[in-house]
Amino acid sequence: MTGTAEPVEITADDLVASADGFRPWLLEEQAATEERSYYSAELHEAFSKAGFYRMLVPRRYGGLETDLPTFYRVISSISRGCPSTGWMLALGTAHGLQGASYWPAEAQDELFTGPDFLASASFGYENALAMPVEGGYRVSGTWHFCSGVPYASHHMGLTPIQDSEDKLVAAVPRESFRMLDNWGDLIGLKGSGSHSVVVDDVFVPSHHAITLEQWLGIGVSTTPGYELHGNPLYGGSFMAVALGELNSVQVGNARGALDEFERLLQRPTRRVAGKPGMERTRDPNYQRILGLALSYTDAAYSILIQCGQLYHEYAREAMGGGRTFDAERTFRIYGQLMTAHKLCWEAGDMVFRAGSTYGARDGARLQRYFRDLCAFRTNGVHQLDFQATSIAEAHLGLPISVFDRG
Repeated sequence: MTGTAEPVEITADDLVASADGFRPWLLEEQAATEERSYYSAELHEAFSKAGFYRMLVPRRYGGLETDLPTFYRVISSISRGCPSTGWMLALGTAHGLQGASYWPAEAQDELFTGPDFLASASFGYENALAMPVEGGYRVSGTWHFCSGVPYASHHMGLTPIQDSEDKLVAAVPRESFRMLDNWGDLIGLKGSGSHSVVVDDVFVPSHHAITLEQWLGIGVSTTPGYELHGNPLYGGSFMAVALGELNSVQVGNARGALDEFERLLQRPTRRVAGKPGMERTRDPNYQRILGLALSYTDAAYSILIQCGQLYHEYAREAMGGGRTFDAERTFRIYGQLMTAHKLCWEAGDMVFRAGSTYGARDGARLQRYFRDLCAFRTNGVHQLDFQATSIAEAHLGLPISVFDRG
């Protein structure tokens, strides 16, 4: 083993039970997390001790090599207590999977040696440039929406290469970038730690940078990570994981909203909504909303777990010399996961509406869950109707137009 950490066996059930145990703490911290714009140092330390930061890190470096369904279950559980915290935890940890999949062995030996590997990543660059020099690149620029950066050990930023149409993704260590204090003004996910990152003329060795095509991992038949670790977990398509990690937050978010709605159902109805004085749990209108919302979130959770299993199935086949993890398989997973998001939104919208103005007040948890669901709906990558054409193109074997656009 090259890393400094000794592997400690933690089972999938241990991880999920630990995540469930954080819920009272997360509920109590929701408002403070929003105010701070990221989760507390105390939670950060507790997450580290629980093993959450090692879930997707290879065993070679002291990690757990957790399967994706377990990872999704943990993130969903944390998000049920606080979606902002779940988002920040999901992205900070999940980029370790990219590091362990697509970066060469020499880079991995350096990236994963030392304290917990946590990485923000962003394709939202501004005035970014990688200038080729001997042995690597001089990288400068600003990247926005770098979720997970408050406690990140590294930042991975998409960067144009000088005098080239190509782009690279460079892994920059913490001491070589600075975080701007500019997050928290979005409608929701105010505590997700999605600040901007600035890099000022930093040398990045060539083995710490990969191409955009390598990062996307579409159509791979092998990867540096699979060759190094022998686990198909590190041999799949990035896009299939990116959608899973973020939709696991949405599933947890919708479940948290249902928890709060069910708590509010203990209140009696008013004349306008039903028989005065009847507990809302006994009113068929509120029962109908609860039943539909439970069905939608249960279905979304099932889709999430199934897509995690499909990732392993497709990666195992690709690494075994069979069909590659191609564009169709990648985009079909995308479509399923975004359908899960649609179900989560429908559930959250219903319970917010039925939660009355009591649940819509500033500071109310139901309002916060609803705002967090709204924030995800504004993300340009996660628009199923925008990307549906790409799903059809992939299925028909045509060039993917979304790549031409961006």
